[in-house]
Amino acid sequence: MRSEFEFIRNIKDKYGLKRVGDDCAVLPKNARTDLVITADLLVEDVDFRMEWTRPELLGHKALAVSLSDIAAMGGTPKWAMLSIGIPKRLWRGKFVDKFYHGWFALAERFRIELVGGDVSSSPDKVVIDSIVAGEVARGSAIMRSGAQRGDSIFVTGSLGGAAAGLKLLESGTRYSKLRRRKNDLLLRQLSPTPRVKIGKYLAAKKLATSMIDISDGLGADLHHLCDASGVGARIELDLIPIDENISDFSVDEIMKFALASGEDFELLFTSNSKNFSRTDSTPITRIGEITSNSGIVELASREKTIRLPRSGYRHF
Repeated sequence: MRSEFEFIRNIKDKYGLKRVGDDCAVLPKNARTDLVITADLLVEDVDFRMEWTRPELLGHKALAVSLSDIAAMGGTPKWAMLSIGIPKRLWRGKFVDKFYHGWFALAERFRIELVGGDVSSSPDKVVIDSIVAGEVARGSAIMRSGAQRGDSIFVTGSLGGAAAGLKLLESGTRYSKLRRRKNDLLLRQLSPTPRVKIGKYLAAKKLATSMIDISDGLGADLHHLCDASGVGARIELDLIPIDENISDFSVDEIMKFALASGEDFELLFTSNSKNFSRTDSTPITRIGEITSNSGIVELASREKTIRLPRSGYRHF
């Protein structure tokens, strides 16, 4: 069965779509500014489960995943449109009010204006369509396609926490009954933090040659970046920043969480600089280097070097 990524590539080639393939579409606004626009779809029992989350956390995440796309382009988010399909059983309760409370709480942090959307009934599942637009200086949006041989590869924050949080949810752990460490992991999954400030900093200073957010997993998203740039990559296992709260899991689980699982929503970028200091309280870590071996991503450890597969979240 073809994956969603193969489907998108086929549509691009078949219909000659030139603006599809990055985290956002980039459209000219005026002589000084470009627009960056993204759309995300969240479907109950595919992207979230009602028994795992709270309405206000779901509202937060619905906006956060789109803000992460804006961050990956180096943009400043400005406005949003939100559409939601809701079963009548939830419409009659407090779900909708709590959902929008969570959405607006995050929107206020980033000064985002809700300018439209739609509300509809759905047969039995919640469906959320999030559209967010932002701005970036003309010609300065950070694409996936700019990586060059010799560039360093960086990630923000730490990896694996969201996948570990999902594992806890699948095992029956819930947010309201937990100690702080597990709460932190659950919130990495249920209430992610978009790295908008760092993305804007990288664009303003022209420090990143390419960038993508880690939504499908480090391995998958690094492959996406390398494909767009026509390059390869080599990363060092010991350099990958692992979420400190997942140390209780097995080594195999930790590696799977960090390399092959998504929804950390950290930024993965390349740069011809070798070192970065923090732009806020979030660390930036160098994990490897871009190579000329197009399409080949290598993972090096003390024992051996292997090819990192395109593993990560796939809908199909």
